[in-house]
Amino acid sequence: MKVQKRVTNRRNRRAFRVRNRVRSIGKLRLSVFRSNCHMYAQIIDDAAGNTVVSASTIEPAIAGPSKYAGNVEGATKVGQLLAERAKEKGIDAVAFDRGSYKYHGRVKALADAAREGGLNF
Repeated sequence: MKVQKRVTNRRNRRAFRVRNRVRSIGKLRLSVFRSNCHMYAQIIDDAAGNTVVSASTIEPAIAGPSKYAGNVEGATKVGQLLAERAKEKGIDAVAFDRGSYKYHGRVKALADAAREGGLNF
């Protein structure tokens, strides 16, 4: 139990450290959540305290008939859809909040797809 508590505590401290650094920039924040089966991304306005744009692999447009999209391909689709929706709202610059996750794999694929879609960070 002590090991799990230490791992969780370390993850929370890392997420807190990253989030504080991102919030100090003052831009809208692109926050990523990664579960075992799905990817979620949202652009948050910290000043107003609300979500401006969101996308996830749960949406039928991304998941399709397979219903499993928690892989790099699904993360890429989420990044593309998020960038498209952000462009519709007039958002072009954000700060990337990876949370406690390493910038690797699905998180990196989502970020690269969002950049290709026109978001700057």
